[in-house]
Amino acid sequence: MSILWHGRLIEAVLLDLDGTLLDTAADIALALNRATAERGLRALDQESVRRMVGRGAPVLIERATAALGEPLDASAREELLQRFFHHYGELEARGEFSAAPYPGAREALHALHAAHLRTALVTNKQQRFATSLMDLLGLAPFIDVVVGGDRCERRKPDPQPLLYACDHLQVAAERALMVGDSINDVEAARGAGMPIICVSYGYNEGQDPRSLPCDALIDSLADLLPLLHLEPGGAA
Repeated sequence: MSILWHGRLIEAVLLDLDGTLLDTAADIALALNRATAERGLRALDQESVRRMVGRGAPVLIERATAALGEPLDASAREELLQRFFHHYGELEARGEFSAAPYPGAREALHALHAAHLRTALVTNKQQRFATSLMDLLGLAPFIDVVVGGDRCERRKPDPQPLLYACDHLQVAAERALMVGDSINDVEAARGAGMPIICVSYGYNEGQDPRSLPCDALIDSLADLLPLLHLEPGGAA
């Protein structure tokens, strides 16, 4: 199915994960602090970590060690990164995670699915963690393709992951719509030649998402439905 939005046919909706579909900052902060504690480093508060999220875990580690005043060589950063992955994976494996969909997220996914629009999750989070969260939260049936930060050679803000998702959805990039919360999503969408809608509540590396140069701004993913002329449940 396709819909008409601003004179453009839309056949697929691509969504960011952290700060857009799910609030994951508490889990990221907890896993990061467990990893840094093993090196005898102090904990970072959740709000500080929230400002570091956006460009993938390797950049998160660089930003965290800089904030802690602990410059590490490449080998030590890689070790810390792997310990972060370990602790984050443990949160999911043991059911200790607190990540949850934002208000309106489930409603939007149900409606997109019911309207037979193709959907993809395009995130800089590692593939295994993104896929696992979709399963654990019961959202997997509403996402056709998951593209994690380690799925492609380059991560957002490069457009490659968005183009990869479109290729696997068998939808032309110009007939896809990106939904995100950061300048990384905006730049990736522009590079892929697709429009982008941003949420007002996301992380955006500590900057106000309401300042993003997007095509539309929404306060809830449920607000996608009237924008795309969809009803809850998917009727167009």
